[in-house]
Amino acid sequence: MFFTKEYWKSSAEKLRSTKYLAIIGLFIAMKVVISFVSIRVSENLYVSLSFLFTSVEGAIIGPVASLVSGAITDVVGYMVNSRGYSFFPGYTLSAMLGVTIYALFLYRRKITIAKLAAAKFINNYFVNVALGSVWSAMMMSKGYIYYATQSLIKNSILLPFEIIALVALFNMIIPTLQRQKLIVPQDPLPLKLFAKKEN
Repeated sequence: MFFTKEYWKSSAEKLRSTKYLAIIGLFIAMKVVISFVSIRVSENLYVSLSFLFTSVEGAIIGPVASLVSGAITDVVGYMVNSRGYSFFPGYTLSAMLGVTIYALFLYRRKITIAKLAAAKFINNYFVNVALGSVWSAMMMSKGYIYYATQSLIKNSILLPFEIIALVALFNMIIPTLQRQKLIVPQDPLPLKLFAKKEN
């Protein structure tokens, strides 16, 4: 279970491993690069595929290392691609929470459609809509309801397609992740809605 001390310790230890530091660095680089090809849909909303990299990273490194990776990703991403905005720590918090949520659902656990969907749902509505709209209202000229409405529409439309993309991605990469011992043993593919037996 992810509430055990050993669960959190195993993730923290990734930050002292050369192998996992290299993996974290690779994911940070990929997430920063993919930010350059995001599609702008309004003054503060973008469509991006970075969640695909974030979800895999969370499954590999766990929640403690994810907090660090999320913070570094946001700071480095801002330095190379600020999109014309001032730096705001609220977005750093969102980046940290985003990858950590995936980690809590996927790290050292059997990956299922339900867990992928739940992690994406929480990210979309809590991190993106609820928190993201607070940051937008604080940074820009319009009120919370304006930004929350826009974000709610965008995240609701994209959610089913993003879940499908996550399921397709993990169906493809789980065999490789298992061979490299980056995730725990999984149920036979394709992914099921629920695991046969939780770790």
